[in-house]
Amino acid sequence: MTRRYCSIYVVGIICAHLLVIGIALVATQVFRNLMHNRLKKEIVLVEGSRVFESWKTPPPPVFMEFFFFNVTNVDEVIQGGKPVVKQVGPYTYREYRYKENVTMVDDGKKVSAYNTKSFVFLRERSVGDPTMDNINTVNIPAWAVMNKVKVSFFKSTMVSIWMNSLGSGLFTTRTVDELLWGYEDPLLARVASTNPDVEKVFGLMYKKNQSNDGEFVFHTGEQNYLDYGRIETWKGQRQLTFWSSNESNSIVGSDGGAFHPLLEKNERIYIFTPDLCRTIYMEFEKDVTVKGIPAYRFTPPRSVLASKEENPLNEGFCVTPKECLGTGLLKVSPCRKGAPVVASFPHFYLAEDKYVAAISGLSPQRKHHQTFLDLNPTTGVIVRANKRAQVNILINKVPGFPLTRALNDTVFPVMFLNESVVIDEASAARVQKLLLIASLVSNIPLIFVGLGGIMLIVLIILLVRAHQQKNEVKHFEFTKAVYATSTEDDPSYCPVSDKEKDDPQNGTYIGLTPKIDSQT
Repeated sequence: MTRRYCSIYVVGIICAHLLVIGIALVATQVFRNLMHNRLKKEIVLVEGSRVFESWKTPPPPVFMEFFFFNVTNVDEVIQGGKPVVKQVGPYTYREYRYKENVTMVDDGKKVSAYNTKSFVFLRERSVGDPTMDNINTVNIPAWAVMNKVKVSFFKSTMVSIWMNSLGSGLFTTRTVDELLWGYEDPLLARVASTNPDVEKVFGLMYKKNQSNDGEFVFHTGEQNYLDYGRIETWKGQRQLTFWSSNESNSIVGSDGGAFHPLLEKNERIYIFTPDLCRTIYMEFEKDVTVKGIPAYRFTPPRSVLASKEENPLNEGFCVTPKECLGTGLLKVSPCRKGAPVVASFPHFYLAEDKYVAAISGLSPQRKHHQTFLDLNPTTGVIVRANKRAQVNILINKVPGFPLTRALNDTVFPVMFLNESVVIDEASAARVQKLLLIASLVSNIPLIFVGLGGIMLIVLIILLVRAHQQKNEVKHFEFTKAVYATSTEDDPSYCPVSDKEKDDPQNGTYIGLTPKIDSQT
């Protein structure tokens, strides 16, 4: 009995200690904080850190897909008809990214680098041969020159004469390869003869193969993990000069290649994109899973490219008060040497309906045209991403150019790109291992609570059994007391005679009737 009660006391003490320690650790989140502090120290842009080499040379393959809008009714458009376009693509290229001239600056608190990109065509992922497939599209060099000289009657007249003599029309037919990587345009060549600053060659991706966007200086994240990968300067500048407000000109966030660990759903992700000449932001949309890795999906909301009426903060992106476009569009001519280039999401996704209705052949769909980032919230690692953007040209009546007098004001789609990446298997395995370790360490307090719960169950079982055994002992003693009385005292039993009672040979005979007095 003594051993039983000692075991109950021991189990009770162990149970109490486990539960108290476990609950205290859960409440104070000691192990979770230890793991988070470890991640903050490991995920920094310094030599020898866990992420530095993969930041310099990202292992997951990146693919760049180009889709063109082929105009099928050029003559009707010139006469004022509604454009009809047909999407052609994809023409897919493997994109190789790597950081060059990586240098630690500001006593190791920051790191400078050039983000170099190169592209290799992938025929097996494409619909055709870019050197053979022709596209009817807007003659971008002609529209750029016309918009440049329209303020001068003399220059407009001269350029109009050149266009007629050279056969440069409002639309052109070029191969995909020419439109992407460049071709010598006859009108640009003629203008360059009088202005050496003008480039003779035009291409949507001209000089972007095996090139970079300029020097970036990034924060390492050692001082504050929230600054990991944050841009300090681009081309030596902290602010842009293209737009009309400080907020619009601000360079905020990362370059889209690195994000701080321990992300929250309620925070905005800021990304500076040189192609758009501005910073955009993304917000949490939903939870997703990629190759077994949990992730938060962040997407740019409608407000990013909203009109100034819908989002007054975007007023700074108006080139002039008269050149404020509607929701879903961004005129980037200030950083495109005055060319009437307009950026949007593919098929005018998230734009006003009037831009879609103006072109036949467009069908904006969230699945195919949304830009998104899937980030693992613990590590900040990109597990999947799709960057989608469309290049458009603003066509309208241009003073001094008779060819444009019948045109309707139209934002004309030329091409859109889809830059995509999914984490590779080796990187996914490393992230999963890290997440497993983080989960185990963070859940150590729950192990204490679980063991305490098990011991509590054992304690309850021991107490119940002890109580049952105690009741059994009391019941046994009571039964023994009841059945321990002598048969001589029982009035229901009597020997036939005293002699027979003492006779050992005859045994004892028990009468079943009451005893009768012999005298009667």
